Amino acid sequence: MNTIVPAAALRIAVYPGTFDPMTNGHVDLAVRAAPLFDKLVIGIAESPVKNPNFALQDRIDMAREALSGIPNIEVLGFRSLLAHFVAEINASVILRGLRAVSDFEYEFQLASMNRHLIPGAETMFLTPAEQFSFISSSLVREVARLGGDVSSFVPPAVQKRLDKNRAANPG
Repeated sequence: MNTIVPAAALRIAVYPGTFDPMTNGHVDLAVRAAPLFDKLVIGIAESPVKNPNFALQDRIDMAREALSGIPNIEVLGFRSLLAHFVAEINASVILRGLRAVSDFEYEFQLASMNRHLIPGAETMFLTPAEQFSFISSSLVREVARLGGDVSSFVPPAVQKRLDKNRAANPG
């Protein structure tokens, strides 16, 4: 069965997450997904329950700097349920990354819940390039906190913020 999409309809996808901080794996996914859509919104969740290391505006600023060269990417913060944000920006696709098989069960649950909450949106999974498959924000935060070099795992804007945080909070 073919579905006809009106010419005026934009294919908008949202790539949601806390991005605390944004890693090169996140950037890789966004860069590879951007050509698939008219617009890709990087939706940065406030997520106070996760107690992020970086304030929402800092995470937005870092993501904007890291993705500034891609014209159809927009970075927005949100403080609501993802379903409400998806409706607000008229997205029809939720982009999620899968690094390993261990991610699948959780992501499958999220996709199923989102299917019920947002019947008009589909979830699409992408895997990162192999060199980024082991990188997670939590690992980057831990290595940086303990004084390790994370420069090959994060964009330069993020590295600057991590260095600044480490200098302000030694030890």
